[in-house]
Amino acid sequence: MFQVLHKDPESKARCGLMSLAHGDVETPIFMPVGTQGSVKTLHPEELDLLGSQIILGNTYHLWLRPGHELIRDLGGLHDFTTWQKPMLTDSGGFQVWSLAKLRKITEEGVRFQNHLDGSKMLLTPELSMEIQASLGSDIAMLFDECPPYPCEQKYAEESLALTTRWAQRCKDWVEKNQPRSGEGKQRHFGIVQGSIWADLREQSARELVDIGFDGYAVGGVSVGEPEHEMFRAIENAVPFLPEDKPRYAMGLGTPPQILEMISRGVDMFDCVMPTRVARHGQAFTLDGPIHIKNLEFERDQGPLCESAHPHVARFSRAYIRHLFRAGEILALRLLSFHNLHFFLRLAANSRQAIREGNFLEFKESFIRRYNASKDT
Repeated sequence: MFQVLHKDPESKARCGLMSLAHGDVETPIFMPVGTQGSVKTLHPEELDLLGSQIILGNTYHLWLRPGHELIRDLGGLHDFTTWQKPMLTDSGGFQVWSLAKLRKITEEGVRFQNHLDGSKMLLTPELSMEIQASLGSDIAMLFDECPPYPCEQKYAEESLALTTRWAQRCKDWVEKNQPRSGEGKQRHFGIVQGSIWADLREQSARELVDIGFDGYAVGGVSVGEPEHEMFRAIENAVPFLPEDKPRYAMGLGTPPQILEMISRGVDMFDCVMPTRVARHGQAFTLDGPIHIKNLEFERDQGPLCESAHPHVARFSRAYIRHLFRAGEILALRLLSFHNLHFFLRLAANSRQAIREGNFLEFKESFIRRYNASKDT
């Protein structure tokens, strides 16, 4: 399922190849987020044009609307969305965290109010696996609890114990209900928790490895903690994860953060940031992010970024600013396309640098230029 093909001699960065039901994925990889079965504002052919290898769908939202049974009956999420490359679905655990005011966590699962109509719902580890099996994603994430930041160590310990028990229930459901081999086999990733405590991160990683999964994610990061704690969470988990399994940092991050995570041995990333900030007029460039609605771009005839995709480079900053001020949907589409291209190109350039043995130099050069505008 996963092979490590190249290792950087000066860091823990590595290139790998994941073989999944709907195709191969080269790592390190950034995964565009398609919460409702759609990467906002973009057509699947545009995702192909960008070189997207794998995208992410959201179990919680697709369960509530239109429903996993309907999607299953219509051929699964790939046929439903017409995206025929690999797809990963999250477990719903993050939404449990984000709906803290509407939910109650028990051993059975999570009881909460449907944010659409207020009805009472129960999401369990078994149901999360059933939903993801119905969706037919290539990679399904195990149901976990994401502890808030900050939290007491006792809470983190109890939360971690619950996540481990839920992971075993997920594994039991999979072994009972899904085929153990075959080309269409769905892969399953465990999620390391433990908040900011090194011993809990190690404990979580070791317990998940003992249960045995196809890959491992580090969760509970980018939930409000300082950046150094985010890096420590990765550093406290990765050494205890198998070398021959993919590693996934969930919900990250800025371009410099992604490069730092790659240097720490992480293979996979997802984040809503590229398309979310695009809809508010922010574009990523090699010299740091810019806000295209600012007056300084009113007469700027240059492209968004010197590395912009030809699909976007034909338009000037002045024109894109005009589209935003005029409320034109094309503005949202262009910046979403551009930002995803920036992130996907960052991953592709990282792979190339690792293959050539100069990733550390590439990382430091990129971050130095990207952050230079902050120092002026």
